Amino acid sequence: MSMLTPRGLKGKQYRVTGNAYPRLSRPPRRGRKVAVALGGVLALGLVSVGGVQLYDVFTGKNAKDAAAQACATSSGKPLAAPEGSPSAAAAAAAAAVSGAPAPVPSNTAVPQPAAVTVNVYNATDKAGLAARTADELRKRGFVVDKVGNAPAALDKKVPGTAQIVSGPGGLGAATLLSSQVATATATEDTRADATVDFVIGDTFSALADPAQAAAALAELTKPSPTPEPGHC
Repeated sequence: MSMLTPRGLKGKQYRVTGNAYPRLSRPPRRGRKVAVALGGVLALGLVSVGGVQLYDVFTGKNAKDAAAQACATSSGKPLAAPEGSPSAAAAAAAAAVSGAPAPVPSNTAVPQPAAVTVNVYNATDKAGLAARTADELRKRGFVVDKVGNAPAALDKKVPGTAQIVSGPGGLGAATLLSSQVATATATEDTRADATVDFVIGDTFSALADPAQAAAALAELTKPSPTPEPGHC
């Protein structure tokens, strides 16, 4: 009987021949399979991200976004949320909850002169300028309300031709009124209506003639060109 034949068995039917035991391999490890699978997923994710970045580079999307942000930063004005946007609605809702007055929506649309109410003030020591200017504005179709001397905050403090003052709701009207006098300065206050103040300054002599006013208005309302990448 061979030494490899189990004890109690006789004959050749169950005899194991040879002089070595069969070599058994280790069962595959589950951890190795999981690691390989995770590696494949990570590699696929990296390839996808790289493809998106290459697409942005070739289409110029990142450059356009960066240029817009750079222009907004260099101008010193943050990008404003458009009217009717969720942020604007949230601001109005917050004001309603707190009991504070809702912010006046900006109105930059340029109206016709008949839709603009103007207060004419004289900030100089030259008598009669406010009355004469008010008469000329009426002839051009503007609605003139108050005429008189400038308030103390502006009296003798307007060095240029005129200062045009309006609230957010009168920005478009202020643009129209600014076109009626050369080198006027426009400022904004917190008034809730759409009235506009025409404050006569030290160097004012007369309104621009209608042709000059029309050309100035066309220049003021000219659309800004879209900045090219890297330029503002």
